[in-house]
Amino acid sequence: MISVGIVGTVGLPACYGGWETLVDNIVKSKSDDVEYSVYCSSRSYEHKKKYHNGAKLIYLPISANGISSIFYDIISMIHTMFTKPNVIVVLGVSGCLFLPFYKLLPNSKVIVNVDGIEWKRDKWSGFAKRFLKFSEAMAVRYADVIVADNDGIRDYISAEYGIKSEVIAYGGEHALVSNVDGNCSDYFFTVCRIEPENNIEMILKAFSNSDVNYKIVGNWGASSYGEQLKVKYSVFENIEIIDPVYDLNVLFNYRNNCKGYIHGHSVGGTNPSLVEIMHFSKQIYAFDCVFNRFTTEDAAFYFSTTNDLEKLISDTCLSPGNEKMKDIAMKRYTWEIVAGQYESLYRGI
Repeated sequence: MISVGIVGTVGLPACYGGWETLVDNIVKSKSDDVEYSVYCSSRSYEHKKKYHNGAKLIYLPISANGISSIFYDIISMIHTMFTKPNVIVVLGVSGCLFLPFYKLLPNSKVIVNVDGIEWKRDKWSGFAKRFLKFSEAMAVRYADVIVADNDGIRDYISAEYGIKSEVIAYGGEHALVSNVDGNCSDYFFTVCRIEPENNIEMILKAFSNSDVNYKIVGNWGASSYGEQLKVKYSVFENIEIIDPVYDLNVLFNYRNNCKGYIHGHSVGGTNPSLVEIMHFSKQIYAFDCVFNRFTTEDAAFYFSTTNDLEKLISDTCLSPGNEKMKDIAMKRYTWEIVAGQYESLYRGI
């Protein structure tokens, strides 16, 4: 058996975000000779299961989010020094400043998924950016394998550190809770975190300058940035600003019925919400950056400014469907493929 410890998520069952969805699905898709232990924040679970889909759950009484995530990840790694799994998978770099000490002893092999280029996100202060850049450097230097979720992240790691990384993205077919019927209504759609680097205001401004209908789901109340945008753009009759939706059935209906999907992310590598919508065969309008072009294999439409997007959404000749997106998703973004890629790393490390 290959024993694997997962560090860096809120835990299982998935209840928070992309990392949790990743772990939930690779655990479900695992081979018989792989056994997982997943570190969980006890503060996020009223009912504490011992196992989930065959994975052992280990609880720590620390929040997995915010600044406490640093200590949460480090304590998780310290615990693996006693349980000694064959491999640990660390998701994110915030606790990786501990890796130089971890590697002083003959502990588990270490795989780090560095996520996007976290230190470049606009939401972080100067100190936080410097800390995250340092943690990223420690991850790259001391991990046995670095995982990048996008070819653009792989190229960044190579250029910045001279290190080869393995590209493993995410699956998206879990979003298909029913059959896609090919119908569409008269609105464009987005679901995302409301953060500056996702170009939310650029997108909202484009729709406010038109009469094209738009629905956007996000965590508007999580920051003053989101609250201000909600107030500013709620006055437009063609824009529907929707608070967070976690029900996959509700999200399925929004995605299934939209006439196109708007994706504004600019720094995060391969974004899970993008690969999810690709499984719906919808036309995608993505912010023009290397990460989005790699994810969609240059087969979407791209914008860099409000004016660019205005022109795209106003073009009535564009089809609402794009089967190429589905083809790419089935070739690259299924959980069976992703789980197999991780397991190949475990066996080859």
